[in-house]
Amino acid sequence: MRDVADVANVSVSAVSLVVRNKAGVADETRQRVWDAISKLGYSVSDAQEEVRSPGVGLLIERGSMPAMLDIFYGEVVRGFQSEAQRLGYQVHLHMFDRHAETSSALRTKLASEANGIVVANDGDITPEMIMQLEELNVPLVLAESYVAGRRLPCVLGDNFTAGYSVMEHLLAAGHRSIAILQGPRKYSSLNDRLKGCLAAAASAGLLIPPHFMPSPHSENPRKGYVQMKELLEADQRPTAVVAISDKTAFGAMEAIKEAGLRIPDDIAIVSIDDVSESAYTNPPLTSFHIPRSEIGVLAMQKLHRLISGETEVPVKSLVYGELIVRESSAQKLY
Repeated sequence: MRDVADVANVSVSAVSLVVRNKAGVADETRQRVWDAISKLGYSVSDAQEEVRSPGVGLLIERGSMPAMLDIFYGEVVRGFQSEAQRLGYQVHLHMFDRHAETSSALRTKLASEANGIVVANDGDITPEMIMQLEELNVPLVLAESYVAGRRLPCVLGDNFTAGYSVMEHLLAAGHRSIAILQGPRKYSSLNDRLKGCLAAAASAGLLIPPHFMPSPHSENPRKGYVQMKELLEADQRPTAVVAISDKTAFGAMEAIKEAGLRIPDDIAIVSIDDVSESAYTNPPLTSFHIPRSEIGVLAMQKLHRLISGETEVPVKSLVYGELIVRESSAQKLY
C-alpha cells in the first residue's frame, strides 16, 4: 500500500501495522493512515486484503548456524523473531556462506526483500561487507557485533564486563595459575571477552603466559576439548581455566574428566553465556549470563523505529548481565 503510505507520509510498515491493528504506531500516525485510506476510497476490508507484512532481513554467517540453533544464537534469533511478528513483520533469515555466495549477490537479495536488516554476529560477515550494506540506504542494526569507527546502531551483550568478571572471580578465589581458552579472532564479541579477561588479570598484576592461551582450532567442532587437551599435555598445568564461551567450556570439562582430574578440586572452570545447559553439567558450570533473547528483541525494536522514520541516535547499546556462580569454581585456594 505504497499509495496510502505516500498520502499519509509514513512508511509502508506503519500502514501494515495500522491495518493489521498491531502495536508500535503512535495514535496520531494511526489516524493519518486511516484518513489516507478514506481519502483514497479504500474500505477497511480492501486495505486489510491488500496489505502485506513488510519484511525484515536477519543476516548471519552460515558457520554460526549450529551454535546459533543449539546454544547461544538460537535465543537471540527467537527474541528477534517474536518481536518482529508482534510488530507485524515477516522475517527473512539469510545465512551467508562465503564459499558459495558473493557479497554483491547478498546485497542484491537483501535489498529486494527487506525493509530493514539486522546482522547478528560478525565472523565471515566482515566490516567491509557491513559498510557495503550501509550503501543500500536500508535501515541497518547490528546484534552482537559492531564496526570500529562506524556509528552504526547496535545491541551487544556486555562482553568486556563478562570477561573481566569471570577472571576476577577466579582471582578472588586465590587462583594465580589461570589459563584462557580463547575463541576465533574474527568475532568481535569474543575479542571483547578476551580483553576483559586480560584487563582483570593485569589489574591484579598477573600476566597470562602464551602457553596458557592455546589458539582455537576453528575447523574443529570440539574446540574447547582440543584446547584443554593441549593444556593438560603441557609440563605445567593451570589450577583454573576461563572458557570464552559455554560451548568451549563443555568440551574442556570433558577433557578434564577424561584425564582423571576433578572439577573444581584439581582445575576450576568458569565461562561466559550461561546457556540453559550450564546449570546441568557435572558439576554445574559457573558462567556469566548474557541476556540473549533481550538482545534480539531490542535489535528488532531499534530496527522498527528506523523503518518507521523515527529519529534514532546511533548508539552502541549494552545489555547488562550477571555472574552466576556454581560448583565448577567453588573451591577456594589458601
